[in-house]
Amino acid sequence: MRKIVVLGSTGSIGCNALDVVDKNPDKLQVVGLAAHKNYEQLFQQIRKYKPAYVTLTDNNALQSLKSAINESSITIVEDTVFANAIEQLSSLDSIDIVLNAIVGVAGLKATAAALRSGKVVALANKESMVAAGPILNKMAREHHGSIIPVDSEHSAIFQCFAAGKFEQVKQLILTSSGGPFLKRESLDDVTVEEALKHPNWVMGSKITIDSATMMNKALEIIEASYLFNIPGDRIKVVVHPQSIVHSLVEFIDGSVIAQLSRPDMRLPIQYALLYPDRAPLEVTNIDWAKALTLEFQPPDMNKFRSLKLGYRALAEGGIMPAVMNAANEIAVKAFLEHKIKFTQIYDIVERTMDRVADKEAVDLDSIYRANLRACELAEDLVADI
Repeated sequence: MRKIVVLGSTGSIGCNALDVVDKNPDKLQVVGLAAHKNYEQLFQQIRKYKPAYVTLTDNNALQSLKSAINESSITIVEDTVFANAIEQLSSLDSIDIVLNAIVGVAGLKATAAALRSGKVVALANKESMVAAGPILNKMAREHHGSIIPVDSEHSAIFQCFAAGKFEQVKQLILTSSGGPFLKRESLDDVTVEEALKHPNWVMGSKITIDSATMMNKALEIIEASYLFNIPGDRIKVVVHPQSIVHSLVEFIDGSVIAQLSRPDMRLPIQYALLYPDRAPLEVTNIDWAKALTLEFQPPDMNKFRSLKLGYRALAEGGIMPAVMNAANEIAVKAFLEHKIKFTQIYDIVERTMDRVADKEAVDLDSIYRANLRACELAEDLVADI
């Protein structure tokens, strides 16, 4: 029985993870749950899974959760609810796996705490690896922790590696749906409502906008490089509108191995939680009795400028990936609040990167400082528009 903590349990990844738990009751046990401020949903999860530890990062929501617990017959977590305790939750002696589905760089502390405690991190929080990949890899080596990717693209690569030796890998190919604007010539007049309509996935607003700008793919280029120790010039992106092929690995002999499945996040989640084992999973399977067309095309890197920014950030290294990520978070928030145009997301990220001088990243503190400084710079740029 693997004992797990789910961080971000009320979000889409967290809920899918708990569905995986439901389907594997003899293999997985929930020991801890954490969310931001959705205490009503977390309370329902507590009643169902009876975790020993829970937390909310929003203190007002935490107080409401305590009141809800006190007013019910549920007492199992009453004395173990604690505020702002994500790091404690991630390093409990009683757990084996931390599934980190926290949104944004806020998830970095949890990833670090889990690795320092020698845990397996099922990582859905790509910003952790983007901002501090080399530092986290060092932590994992020194403390015997490990990272198993949950993003569908990186899970696919992880699975494809089983077909050959690492030193025989020629390049990685990340697939992208292309988002809602693949065939749209100009992005100048994109509205918030249009950008939030993803053709293949139902996700939170931030990641949906990242998909529309293809910034999610820029972040995934960096994440793939750090996860798999592959330089950026050996990582390619192809647009694949059907979202059936989740990524590919090309080996030195010309063989290309791909992982295919219908879009369903439960598959990479279950793979990470049960690795190296597999288990039955009720998903919508590919019907091989019907005609199936798979399309691939190169991305328009002039229209989707985020890809160039991702390769640039990876090439410059140090704090630059963290700077890019932080600036993007500010820019996306501004766009969702109707303060800037869609294409100005790219402008703010690029101009923030241009204004950063010292690029060295020696420890997590330097990453946090870079994140804070990038947020300040990006906010100033938004204010000037």
